Amino acid sequence: MLLTTSPSPPLTGHALIDEGARRSWQLLERNLSPQGVLAATRTAAAEARSYTRIFGRDAAICVLAMAGSGLPALERAAVDSLASLVQFQAPNGQIPKYVDPEGRDADFWYLGCIDATLWWLIALQHVRQASPLAHETEAWAPQVALAIQWLQAQEHQRFFLLQQNEASDWADIMPRSGFVLYTNALWFQVKTLYGLPQLSETRYHFNHLFHPQQGDLPDYRRARLLSHYARRERQHPELYLSFVNLSFAGDEGDVFGNLLAVLYGLANRPMAQQILRALQQAGVADPHPVRVVTTPIAEDDELWRAYMGRHQQNHPHQYHNGGIWPFVGGFWVMALAKLGQASAARDALLRLAEVNRLDQWRFTEWLHGQTLAPMGMLGQSWNAATYLLAQRALSATLTPAPSPLPPTEG
Repeated sequence: MLLTTSPSPPLTGHALIDEGARRSWQLLERNLSPQGVLAATRTAAAEARSYTRIFGRDAAICVLAMAGSGLPALERAAVDSLASLVQFQAPNGQIPKYVDPEGRDADFWYLGCIDATLWWLIALQHVRQASPLAHETEAWAPQVALAIQWLQAQEHQRFFLLQQNEASDWADIMPRSGFVLYTNALWFQVKTLYGLPQLSETRYHFNHLFHPQQGDLPDYRRARLLSHYARRERQHPELYLSFVNLSFAGDEGDVFGNLLAVLYGLANRPMAQQILRALQQAGVADPHPVRVVTTPIAEDDELWRAYMGRHQQNHPHQYHNGGIWPFVGGFWVMALAKLGQASAARDALLRLAEVNRLDQWRFTEWLHGQTLAPMGMLGQSWNAATYLLAQRALSATLTPAPSPLPPTEG
């Protein structure tokens, strides 16, 4: 078991970074159940909002920190989390959005939760490479094949990118649809990890659809038309678009999707540097890492949807529409570290520790993008997990050379 801590005086610098790690390990251990890691600490509010469930995306991100940690309880929970999710895999191969830790039911969202399956596959490959319990996953080969088949059934056969409906990934109150940046960054990573076909085609069309300022236009006439629409009146030409649909696209500046494109090698080095520079200039990590869009969608914008105002939750600077999400802040640190920006990464990790420790280490779900008021559920498991992943990435950057990025677009 991990040691508990008593109240301590204010910490700064390296001591705060270490305390953030210790608190993160403790939170992950506290949020364990016999079936795996819960999305958040058990409270009445969390139970009422189904946060005391094993979520596909949340648990998978936690597995990336827990598997290979050397802590027996967390190693066990990493495998158990994936097992609980695959137990309720749909006959068509889809991994559920979440499962009840009591094993009574599973939820698949309104229009299909596409990223739970992607994250499950990414986490499974990490377990296979890092966990002492990897052998327990060997029997899942049929389920893996079925999950990949479900994803391939949604892949466009000329673009080799996944297609989806609105609000069907982690940003489940946002109007992204068609070809979505975040989802296809994950798809590229799954293809890379599992050796799936048309990897180079996926990368090529990813870069030409989501960043249509490329000097060369695709030969495929439908790709040229999509690029034509997507190029119009762009606010953030230095970033990848958040999505591309037939005659409209998302130019709100999706921070998470752009960071994944950097981390998974979809952006070449000049593009990756351009993305981080643009996000830094937009102040997405000031004062806390990190706001998840650079320009929130306003109520009078053509992309605004009535459901975004439900429960007054997703108005500008709130929730997915410009709120500050500490778990995405971990990916921000990782991206800085990947590009060798060790000083900036360390500063961001310090500020990530500071935001997680607000209200006596509340590990709050998100904060208002302008008022900085803590919002959502406390004790978020993926806040702890990505903090630990960020600390690991920074430590790796301080010794070897930065992780390689592809020199040219594919």
